[in-house]
Formats: sequence, structure tokens, C-alpha cells
Amino acid sequence: MKPNDMKEKIKAIDWPNIALEMNQKGYAIVPKLLSDQHCKELISNYDNSNSYRKTIVMERHRFGLGEYKYFNYPLPNVVQNIRENVYPQLAKIANEWMKSLNIDTTFPDSHQEFLKLCREHNQTKSTVLILQYGAGGYNNLHQDLYGKVYFPIQAVLFLNEADEDFKGGEFVLTQQVPRAQSKAIVLKPKKGDMLIITTNFRPIRGTRGYHRVNMKHGVSEVHSGERHTLGIIFHDALS
Repeated sequence: MKPNDMKEKIKAIDWPNIALEMNQKGYAIVPKLLSDQHCKELISNYDNSNSYRKTIVMERHRFGLGEYKYFNYPLPNVVQNIRENVYPQLAKIANEWMKSLNIDTTFPDSHQEFLKLCREHNQTKSTVLILQYGAGGYNNLHQDLYGKVYFPIQAVLFLNEADEDFKGGEFVLTQQVPRAQSKAIVLKPKKGDMLIITTNFRPIRGTRGYHRVNMKHGVSEVHSGERHTLGIIFHDALS
């Protein structure tokens, strides 16, 4: 697929409906954004050390059981195209969220402008990552924040087919409503799907207007097989 093809594919997504789902649920699924060939290429490149700046063995940090790698800049073409073309659509949603919560933050229209803000705060390292889990693997509930500057929405792309390439390994979201018990959401996107999620919090309308609810995400235990995902975080990291 040529870069312009991915750009047009992203442009053709029903973004008003994505915004509606993000506002109602804090997540949305875009089916089959990546082709099978894209998925295969990203997985086959996992052992190419030149592509990555850092490898994290999750159990060493009590993050879970598995491994992930942060990409070096420049990113692979398909990843770069998704990151820079999805961001402007999500920035519209993020800016509405900030207004709803009376937070004095406005995200730039373009991803390059947003990365300039990151660089001004010494956040210069790529946060785009690829994750690999084998049997027994899991990821504890967490939020992907890498510095003072962060974007409140991120994307996860699924590179294997659930129930065929692996069993278990569901994607888990939790929503913590103030003065109430947390709500768990369990998802099984298909190979090539892009899941858009809340990075750390989102607005919910109550009887007295909007209030903030915190969200975390993780991965349930993989029972068998191998599971790979691509995580696209729009802010950069300090390290």
C-alpha cells in the first residue's frame, strides 16, 4: 500500500461516529485498517534490532509477562502514516473533552505541531511500540504517560487473529467512576483492527454537568499461541 492509500483509507473512516463512540464509551474500533500483509511484515520485523531503541521485559518491572519494543525514528512508513493522519481526527475529540472538563489545554491540529510541544519539554523519544505475548503472558492495568505533555487518546492495532493465532489475551479496559466501583470492559478485536482508547481520563456527563473518569487498560492472560499488537501513542517520551 502506498502512503497516499493509507491516508485516503483513514480519511474515509466515519469519524463522526468514532467521536460519538469515544464520547459514549471511551473506545471505538476501526475494522481492518491494516492488511494481512502489513500485519505479517510488522511481526516478521520484530527481531530486527535496528528498528528499535529499547526493549522492555515486562516481568522485570512487574508490568506483566511478555515483552515490548519501542521503535526508533524514523518509524516504518505504514506506522508513520497512521500516526500523523489519525492524530488530527482525534485532536478534535480531545479538544472537545478539554472544553467539557474546563481544562485549559488545546491540542494543535497537526501531529508535527504537537511533537514540537513534546520537544519543548525534552520529550524526544518515540513511544510507538510493538508488544509480544506468549502462553501465560499478560499486561497489568496501566496508563501510557511518558512526561508532562501527553495526548489523551491512543490507538492499538491487532496483528494476530484471536482464537486462531492465540487463545485468551483479551483487551481489558477499566473505568473508575468517582464514589463507585470500577467498570470492566473486555474486547476481542480482529486481526488488522484499530482500537482507539482513552489514554488516562475522559469526560462523562452527570446531573451537574461533565466530570472526569479515569481509565486504564491491560491484557488478560494468553492461554496459548502468540499475540502481537502495535501501540500508537501520540506523545513522545523523556527516555
